[in-house]
Amino acid sequence: MSDPKSGPTADRVCVGVIAGAFGVQGEVRLKSFCSTPEDIAAYGPLWSEDGTRQFKLKLTRPVAGGLGARLTGITTKEEADALKGTALHVDRKRLPRLPDDEFYHADLIGLEVRDPGGKLLGTVRAVHNHGAGDLLEISGAGHDLLLPFTHAAVPTVDLAAGRIVADPPEGLD
Repeated sequence: MSDPKSGPTADRVCVGVIAGAFGVQGEVRLKSFCSTPEDIAAYGPLWSEDGTRQFKLKLTRPVAGGLGARLTGITTKEEADALKGTALHVDRKRLPRLPDDEFYHADLIGLEVRDPGGKLLGTVRAVHNHGAGDLLEISGAGHDLLLPFTHAAVPTVDLAAGRIVADPPEGLD
């Protein structure tokens, strides 16, 4: 997987993924990563991760596990099936500006994480959400750590400095 800070997606953010075909006429099941799932259709053209394919998106209906959608150029079930797992990216400039205390997951990945005393805990490898809130996956010092992305556990995110100050709950560090 390419580094999200470089290459063709440096100025793009992943906003969803194609979960598979829906129906027999090229409709896809789409999983949106947007806080309001339907917003994925408002950001303009979507790109494959490698930047080689561009899609215009039209939402059709809610479906189990996501949204039904039509993508330009996709007209058969086989074409839709072939796209399963394709991550969809949007140009960063098309996304809304966030309040100071909110962050795009892509901006957190790769940041250095230190405890309040300055000890290096590792770097953010991924951001997960299994339904109970965001978790930072921090890799370093020979172990991985899943840290709740809450103000208590992560009091400081400094994007300009490229670091996070984290105060892991007792027993997690």
